[in-house]
Amino acid sequence: MNYRNTVEFEVYGDYALFTDPVMHLGGEKCTLQIPTYEALKGVLSSVYWKPTLIWVIDAVRVMNPIQTEVKGVRPIKYAGGNDLSFYTYLKNCRYQVRAHFIWNENRPELAVDQNENKHHNIARRMIARGGRRDVFLGTRECQAYVEPCVFGEGPGAYDSTPELAFGLMYHGMTYADEAYSPETQGHMTTRYWHPVMRKGVIEFLPPEDCPIQRVVREMEVKPFGEEHRNFTGLREFSDAECTQEEGAT
Repeated sequence: MNYRNTVEFEVYGDYALFTDPVMHLGGEKCTLQIPTYEALKGVLSSVYWKPTLIWVIDAVRVMNPIQTEVKGVRPIKYAGGNDLSFYTYLKNCRYQVRAHFIWNENRPELAVDQNENKHHNIARRMIARGGRRDVFLGTRECQAYVEPCVFGEGPGAYDSTPELAFGLMYHGMTYADEAYSPETQGHMTTRYWHPVMRKGVIEFLPPEDCPIQRVVREMEVKPFGEEHRNFTGLREFSDAECTQEEGAT
């Protein structure tokens, strides 16, 4: 389903490491087979982010075959010094992503910044420029790159695979400033779901529809606004950057 403010892009990199945060304490990390909702949302947030809006990932298309590679690494120990661990990465990764944004109703003080057309045009420009900040596939060492695409175009590695299920998998984290229910307000909540890939495409459930949700801890909402000197909204951009491109909708 395409929304009026839909964006489409391709993200690719030599390696990726998509993990469940619950599994981070063991020292050694093993990637999930497919990108998580949270990881792709992080990619788009690196491309363009404002507290006024919330990015919603609609679908991902797996373009390259799923392959893994094990590497020996020397992570820093909590008590100081280094340790030896083995991390399992995805390699030669390429994905097409379709997403849209909604307004963050938890921040009514930023309602003055809710200009859908301008935010959409700026987001598309930032995708064309490769993003505003560095882009990663899961973790900091997995550098990635972004460019515009038409979702569904070009051959994919799993176009002829009718269906492939991945079982119970981490979906993402709901933070207090993106709460969507009384249970998620004032809390950090983790979400899980059962992804299924059909002909290379995984359609994501929206966060509020995930079947398994667990509260991790209490969490306060970080305030934004001119009075806090940490928010400029669309005034950060020139009129030219906010102008609708020819042929855009």
